[in-house]
Amino acid sequence: MTKSVEFYFDVGSPAAYLAATQLPHVCADTGAELVWKPMLLGGVFQATGNHSPAEIKAKGPYLTVDLQRFAKRYGVPFVHNPHFPINTLLLMRGATGVQMKQPERFGAYVDAVFHAMWVEPKNLNDPATVGAVLQNAGFDAAGLLALAGAQDTKDRLKAVTQEAVERGVFGAPTMFVGDQMFWGQDRLDFVRDAICA
Repeated sequence: MTKSVEFYFDVGSPAAYLAATQLPHVCADTGAELVWKPMLLGGVFQATGNHSPAEIKAKGPYLTVDLQRFAKRYGVPFVHNPHFPINTLLLMRGATGVQMKQPERFGAYVDAVFHAMWVEPKNLNDPATVGAVLQNAGFDAAGLLALAGAQDTKDRLKAVTQEAVERGVFGAPTMFVGDQMFWGQDRLDFVRDAICA
C-alpha cells in the first residue's frame, strides 16, 4: 500500500518554500504520494492564537539566517522577501482554484508563486505584480483572478484551512504521514522515517 505525505502549506511561509523544494524528492525516493494541501496560514494563526516567528523581535533575524543555512544545505536559492509579510489570501485562493479546475497546471502555479516570493523576490501584495508573475508563467491572469474569486474556490480554501486546524496544525509547513504530524521544513528526516516505517 502506497503511503502518502499530506503537505499543508502557504506560499507566504519561507519554510514551506524550502519544504516544497525537498518533499518531491523525499516522496520519489520512498515511493510515497505527495498530497498538496493549500491552506491559509493567516486563518490558522487566527484560529490557534499562533503568530509568525518573524514577528518576534529576537527570533526574526535569526530565522532568516537559519533559512539561508538550510537553503545552502538543500542547494536551492533563497532570498528573504523585503516586502514580508505578504497577505496571501489571493495567492492561496489561486492555488486552490488551479488545483480544483486545472490540476495539470498546479505545479507550475506553485513554482511560479514560490519563486516570485522567495527567489526573485517580488512584492506580491501588489495585484499588478501578481498578474505579471502569472502571465510570465503562462497563465491567463484575468481568468485566474476570476477562478480565485469563485465561491467554490473560497469554500474549498476555508474547508482545508479548517481541516488543518482540526488536525492540530498551527503553522506551515505541516506534513502528515498517516496520523503522525510533523511541523517545519527541518523535520523532513522524520517524515522520511515515517514513510519507511
